[in-house]
Amino acid sequence: MTTATTVAWPAFAATDDPLEVICKLSRFYGSDPTIVLAGGGNTSCKIGNRLYVKASGTSLATMDRDSFVTMDRDKFDVLANATLDENSDTREAQYKTAINDARCEPQRGQRPSVEVLLHHLVPSTYVVHSHATIVNALACHKDGKQLAREIFGDDIVWLPYVDPGFILAQTLKGALEEYADRTGGRTAKAILMENHGLIIFGDDPDTIRANTDEVLEKIAARLGDNWESSSFGRVNRVKDAAAMLRVIGPALRGLLAEDSGRLKVVTMDDSDIALGMVGVESGKSIACAGPITPDQIVYCNSYPLWFDIREGESEDDLVRRLREAIDQHTKETRYPPKVVLVAGVGLFAIGDDFKSADTIREVYLDAIKVMAGATRLGGIRYLSDENRVFIEEWEVEAYRKKVAAASSSGSGRVSGKIAIVTGAAQGFGLEIAQGLARAGAHVALTDVNAQAAVHAADQMSEALGKGRAVGLPIDVTDSLSIGSCIDQVVRKYGGFDLLVSNAGVLKAESVKTQPEDDFDFVTEVNYKGYFLCVQRAAPVLATQHKANPASMSDIIQINSKSGLVGSNRNFAYAGSKFGGIGLTQSFAMELIEDGVKVNSICPGNFFDGPLWSDPQKGLFVQYLKAGKVPGAQTVEEIRDFYESKIPMGRGCTSADVMKAILYVVEQQYETGQAVPVTGGQEMLR
Repeated sequence: MTTATTVAWPAFAATDDPLEVICKLSRFYGSDPTIVLAGGGNTSCKIGNRLYVKASGTSLATMDRDSFVTMDRDKFDVLANATLDENSDTREAQYKTAINDARCEPQRGQRPSVEVLLHHLVPSTYVVHSHATIVNALACHKDGKQLAREIFGDDIVWLPYVDPGFILAQTLKGALEEYADRTGGRTAKAILMENHGLIIFGDDPDTIRANTDEVLEKIAARLGDNWESSSFGRVNRVKDAAAMLRVIGPALRGLLAEDSGRLKVVTMDDSDIALGMVGVESGKSIACAGPITPDQIVYCNSYPLWFDIREGESEDDLVRRLREAIDQHTKETRYPPKVVLVAGVGLFAIGDDFKSADTIREVYLDAIKVMAGATRLGGIRYLSDENRVFIEEWEVEAYRKKVAAASSSGSGRVSGKIAIVTGAAQGFGLEIAQGLARAGAHVALTDVNAQAAVHAADQMSEALGKGRAVGLPIDVTDSLSIGSCIDQVVRKYGGFDLLVSNAGVLKAESVKTQPEDDFDFVTEVNYKGYFLCVQRAAPVLATQHKANPASMSDIIQINSKSGLVGSNRNFAYAGSKFGGIGLTQSFAMELIEDGVKVNSICPGNFFDGPLWSDPQKGLFVQYLKAGKVPGAQTVEEIRDFYESKIPMGRGCTSADVMKAILYVVEQQYETGQAVPVTGGQEMLR
C-alpha cells in the first residue's frame, strides 16, 4: 500500500539495538498522516525484563531514544493478574499509580502511555499501535467484527470496544488467550480494536511492515475508489460561500473568545472531504449522532456544532443566530464547540493558536473519512454515551492533550493576536513581521514579491512553530488583490487583530524635473494603497467587534518623519505621508465605533535597510545623484550628513519601531495619533 508519508523506509543495520529499531519505526509510521495524527499512536520494544514505551504527549514522528519511558516488566506481570476496584474512578486511579510505580527512572518525570500494559501483553519484541484511517473505517463499522472475519479470516484478533486503561488490557489478555486456544497457538498478524485502531507486532521490522501493508491493502480493496469524499451522497455548495467565510470566521473568533478577551484562531476547510459531509442532505444526522473514536473526543469534543445558512440573511442576523447556536450547543454538550460545520460552506476548526486549530481540523477531517468509509462498508458504529462520558472526563487523556499542546502555547506582548504586515518581504516590513512573531503573534507577511514573502514566512514558522507565519501575494494598489489576500488570512486564521500598513516606495527628485509617472507611482502605493488596505480590512475587524464588543483591534500605518515635516527634493514621498496622517486621523474617527484604533508611526531614517543602503536604488545613491546634499561626493558623505541631523546621532532601527508598535497596540486610549520615532529629529508639536 502506498502511504502519504514522504519518509523513506528506514535502513536497519545489524548493529541496531531494539531501541534504535523502534525509534526508526516510530518516525516512519509517525510521519504518515493516514496512519498517525496529532502525535497519537504508541510504539514500544522489549529488551529482557524492560519495556520501552512512548511517553505520553510525545510525537511518533520525532521520537528518539530519550522519548521512551523505561518500564519494569516484572511489575507488569503482577499488574496483569491483579484485581482492581470495581468502581471505575477508583480502578483507574489504582491503575495509574501501578503503571507509574513500574517506571525504572521516575526522576525523569515522564508518564508512560496509558496503554503500556497492553504493550507488555502483546507477545513480540516490537509493537506499533496506530489509528490508521482505513483501519478505523472498518473498526467503526457497525458489523466490523463480522466483516473483519470475512476479510482476514483467522489472521487477526478482534478487540471489542471497552474503556481504555486496565479494562482494555484485561480484555486484550483474554482475547489473545482465546485466539491461541482457537488457532492452536498461532501468532496473529494484527489486532483490530473496535472504534479505536490497529496494533501490529513482530520480532523484526520487516514483519511489522509486511503485516501493516497487508491489513491496509485488504481494507482499501473492500472500500473501493473515492470512498473518502463520495460516500454520503450528492454535494451542494452555498452559492456565495466566499462571502459567508468573511463573516463566519471573524464572528466565531469573537463569539468563542475566552474571558481574557483573547480571540480564537479559526481555520477553515472546504476540501472535497469536508464538503462531502457538510454539503449533503444526510450530513447533519451523521455528524451529530455522536463521536466514533477517543481521539475525536479528545481533540474535537464529542459533538460538532451544525449551522445552516439562510439565503438573504443580514450579517447582524447571522451573527445573532451563531451566538444563539453556540450558547445552546454549550448548554447541551457542556463544552463550547471546537468544530463548526456550516452547511454547504465548510468546516471551521477553533483553537487557541493555529497549531491547535489545525490539529482539530485534521482530526475531524479524519473522522469524516472514517465515517465515510464505515458508511461505504454498510454503516457507522458510534460510541455509546457511557463510553463517550468516560473519555470526556478521563484525566489521562486530558494530560496527553495538555502535554501535546504545551509546545504550541505562545507567550509575548501580542500573544494570540493575528497580524497582517504589508511590504513584509524585506527591510522594515520583514523586521516588523519577525518582531511581532517573536512577541507571540501569528503573522501574514504580504508583499508584491510573493516568493520572498513565502520564503521568509516558512523560515519563521520553522523557527517558531507550525502556522505562525504565512506568506501571501499582495498589490496594495489593487483592491481585488488586497481582498484576495485578506480572504486567505481569514481562511487560515479566521480573521486578524492588527493591520500594519507598511508597504511604501520613494522616488526622490526635484519638483522641476520629476516625471509625472514617478509622482503617480509614489502616491498610488503610499497614499491610495493605505486607503485600499483599510477599506478591505475594516469589515473583518467590524465583524469581530460585532461578535465580541469587548474586543479591540488596530490599524497602524508605518508613516515617516517626512509625514511630519516637508522634505527637500522628496515632495512626492512627503506629500503621500502627510496625506497618510490625514487618512489616519479620519479613519480613527470613523472606525472607533467598530473597536478599531488607527494610528501612524513616524520612523526616522532607517539607514541600514535597503530603502537607504541598496547600492543601486537606495536613497543614499538617489540623493547623491539628485544633488540633495550640496558638496557631497560619496554615499558615505550623504550618510554622515543625515546622521548629523539626529540629536541621538544614529538612524532609526526596527527595534525602535517595534517598541512603538507594541505601545500603540497595548495603549487602549489612543487613536488617530502620529507617533514620532526619530531620535529627536522631529518632535511633537
